[in-house]
Amino acid sequence: MEMPMPPLTTTIHDLRTAVLPWRAAGESVAFVPTMGALHRGHLTLVAEAKKIAKRVVVSVFVNPMQFAPHEDLATYPRQLEQDRALLAEAGADLLYAPTPEEMYPAGCAAAIDPGPMATLLEGVYRPTHFRGVATVVVKLLLQLLPDVALFGEKDYQQLQIIKQVVRDLDIAVHIMGVPIVRDADGLALSSRNAYLSPDERSRALALPQALTKAAAAIAGGGDIEQALTAARAALTASGFAVDYVELAHAVTLQPLRTLNAPARLLAAAKIGKTRLIDNVGVVLT
Repeated sequence: MEMPMPPLTTTIHDLRTAVLPWRAAGESVAFVPTMGALHRGHLTLVAEAKKIAKRVVVSVFVNPMQFAPHEDLATYPRQLEQDRALLAEAGADLLYAPTPEEMYPAGCAAAIDPGPMATLLEGVYRPTHFRGVATVVVKLLLQLLPDVALFGEKDYQQLQIIKQVVRDLDIAVHIMGVPIVRDADGLALSSRNAYLSPDERSRALALPQALTKAAAAIAGGGDIEQALTAARAALTASGFAVDYVELAHAVTLQPLRTLNAPARLLAAAKIGKTRLIDNVGVVLT
């Protein structure tokens, strides 16, 4: 039996109007913000959301504020009707797909400063990115005011920054991270994987493999610098241009040189024209 398409709203007014009867009935609301081009990772977020809330709202918005001029805003995959069909199968209750003009009307000038964490790791290579992410996420959360919002751990730095921004600004929404969803061969699912040629897709496996190997070495008490250097070398040998492979505190993302706190190994590297990110947890064994 074919599932009905979730209603589509494109304005803040219609979003709030749609949610009003749920609120009046005392129903909990979970929110999954996305940029569309949905894949199994996004649908896992919806499935998790359905476990913890009566209603699930998914947004699709390719946020221009988080793209630098040289990045892929114009070519980022957009497939709203296909996304809507996938959300019908996943059981989402509402799709919110605002236009850029709805999100950033003429004269809109305020923005969120995401703080010092945004200057680390991704922030070195994409210095304006997290300002755009923090601003759009705060706007979306205030437009909907869900009980909980779910984010994938693939964008681990984004998750930690959003948790801090929501905490610092006293926004009454619980932020929940959901573990990375991977293909059977280990590559983290990403909308940008669609850019990879078959050869690049094959060589991209070096990224999760290098991180897994380095994490195991570090967790086993191995030299951290040696493990990081070996991971960077393995990526370079596979054709990646490496931006970073770093061990960081799992909450603050400050660099770690001894494994004396919860840790995360994070990497970003480009293969061909496609920039991929990935991360794995590291626990002392």
